[in-house]
Formats: sequence, structure tokens, C-alpha cells
Amino acid sequence: MAKYSRIEVAQTMKENGMVPLFFHSDIELSKKVLKACYDGGSRLMEFTSRGDFAHEVFGALNKYALAELPGMILGVGSITDAASASLYMSLGANFIVTPVFREDIAIACNRRKVLWSPGCGTLTEIARAEELGCEIV
Repeated sequence: MAKYSRIEVAQTMKENGMVPLFFHSDIELSKKVLKACYDGGSRLMEFTSRGDFAHEVFGALNKYALAELPGMILGVGSITDAASASLYMSLGANFIVTPVFREDIAIACNRRKVLWSPGCGTLTEIARAEELGCEIV
């Protein structure tokens, strides 16, 4: 489950001013990239879910961050359905980023009080996302 609240995640995003994105299938290389970002002052990373067994890499990376990198907040991007969002949240994702607006993902994240950020293409989608409690579109 998520370690950080929606507000803590949003505040950290604001303070950091950027969210590095990264994916690699090699867990040890991923740990090195995460540590380099941490050492450089970033306290957030969006792991993009783009490869085979990406959820396994994320799970190992999140365990590493919790044990070795105090205050590092990991989330997941490129999520396209509620089942994937739920899987990553069960592995400790603190935020979910989607390339499109999906109400089912909003509901899944809201149930667990996890920040979600959809990609929206229209004012209607932005308004609907905000109605569903989205902090960052």
C-alpha cells in the first residue's frame, strides 16, 4: 500500500519541480538510476510501466527505496486500466499517471486514497477529472 498521502505526494511534486521518469527491465540498473536521482536531490520518481514483468521490477525498486532511500516517493506511469493501477498500488505505488482520462482508474485510486494524474485532451475531460478529485491533470 502507499506510504505517502495524496497531499504529501502533491506537495513533494511542487517542491521538487520535476518528476523523473524511468523504465528498465534490469532491477540492479534501476536501483542505480533511482539512487542517482535521490543523491541529486529528487524525492520522486515515476516508473513507467512499459516492459514485460515491469510490475516485478517496480516491486523490487519500491522495496529498495523504502529500505535505503528515506523520503523517496515512487509512483507508476503509463497505466491504462484499473486492474494495472490496482496491481501497482498493491506493490506500494504512491501515485498513478495515465496517458488518458479513465474513470475506472480514478475510482480505483480514490478508493485507496492514491494520487492519480490523467492525461486529458479536452476541457470536458479536465473538468470531469477535477470532479472526480484529481489534483494534477
